[in-house]
Amino acid sequence: MIIVTEPLEKRPDGWQDHAMVVSPSRRLLGLRLADGVTRGNMRACLSMAFASTMVISFLPAAQPYILSGVLGVPAYDQGKAVGLLGVAAEIAMIASLAWYGALADRYGRRPIAVAGFVLCALGTALFPFADSTAVLVALRVVFALGVAALNGMLSTVAADYVRDGSRGRSYGFVGLFSGLGAMVAVLALVRLPQILESGGTAPVTAARLSFLAIAAAVLAVGALMWFTLSRTRVAPAAERVPLARLIAEGVALARDPGIALSYAAAFVARADLAVVAGFMSLWVTEHALAEGGLSGAEALARAGAVVGVAQTVAMLGAPLVGWLGDRMRRQDVVILAQALAAVAYLSTLLVADPLGSGMMVVAVLIGLGEIAVITTAGPLLAQQAPAAVRGSAYGVQTLCGAVGILVVSGLGGHLYDAWRPAAPFVVAGVAGLLVVAFGLLVRRRVTPLGEPPAPRQAPALRPAPP
Repeated sequence: MIIVTEPLEKRPDGWQDHAMVVSPSRRLLGLRLADGVTRGNMRACLSMAFASTMVISFLPAAQPYILSGVLGVPAYDQGKAVGLLGVAAEIAMIASLAWYGALADRYGRRPIAVAGFVLCALGTALFPFADSTAVLVALRVVFALGVAALNGMLSTVAADYVRDGSRGRSYGFVGLFSGLGAMVAVLALVRLPQILESGGTAPVTAARLSFLAIAAAVLAVGALMWFTLSRTRVAPAAERVPLARLIAEGVALARDPGIALSYAAAFVARADLAVVAGFMSLWVTEHALAEGGLSGAEALARAGAVVGVAQTVAMLGAPLVGWLGDRMRRQDVVILAQALAAVAYLSTLLVADPLGSGMMVVAVLIGLGEIAVITTAGPLLAQQAPAAVRGSAYGVQTLCGAVGILVVSGLGGHLYDAWRPAAPFVVAGVAGLLVVAFGLLVRRRVTPLGEPPAPRQAPALRPAPP
């Protein structure tokens, strides 16, 4: 609660009354909001989760349409093109994430978030106008710079806007709204070109109109964020600190066992997300074509059903995992989440037929494990990182996630061809077990930084100054 004491008139006995104006902490969806944060600010945070994940999910999903329908890239070269686009995007994110965090600590979260929407809109608008793969890569880098800003700021704002006891649920709701945004992207937005084509529009024109419309919507959301995100800076003193020093402080925070565990958990969490998005669909599609005798469209539909089950479970499980994160010690819930995800990913070794019912059971486990690791690392970092360098800390954490994608996806992709389709999931599971082992080693050394408790009452009387 917020306590304000106001002096009243002086009493004859030399004492002075103080009235106490008490206002309860603002709440939204059961979340206790931080000082200076309004319900409108929190609604903006959840809207940002929905819109940012929607556009972030749309462009990668629509890449094959641009490669084949606009650029005319042969099917046997599309895999290399997608790989090149992915690597370029990750390198851009790795190069920019720590800087975004430092800039957010200096100038505030709102300008960086809006810049992320502008860059994503620019990359989306120009993507179908590319006349070569090289231009497509450049535009993918522009888009990735926007993605890096949005990812870093979404994690930071979700921590800034609520009190420590609500941060688990805050991340749970962010996960829920992010899942809704991803579903809208893959179920509705990617179909816009096809809808326009069915109405008689040429394929290239349909792609360009669709992408321009989505880019305009993203710009509109960015403008809305400018007016609805909080303008309060968490640490105004950071304005006087050089950006390089802020980045260095974010890295140096890893000396804290809790922050080191959060960074390690983020390395695995982002990699898990990439493995589910990339390799699960590939595994089911290839098996359906080679062994199941299905057509290309049927195979893609079957793969979509499996991935859809995993993502639906992840979306529905996000609030539950967030609630649990506020009922347990943060380091313990991170360890539990990593263990659950590791078991889920290693269970793919038991799948003989990815078209059978066993794969659906594994998809449920993977969806729950995926959202568990994604929503538990952030609250632990928010608990341990000082507010003055929280943006830098989240920049470094997201950087760890980007490196995790490169390492786990690269090694898993090589083993996918050399060993078996479950290999990327096994790599992710083993990485999760390593984080569990590290967490068990440091869990007793994690001391919450915490927040200063709000005063419950003020003295009714005090002597007047002489």
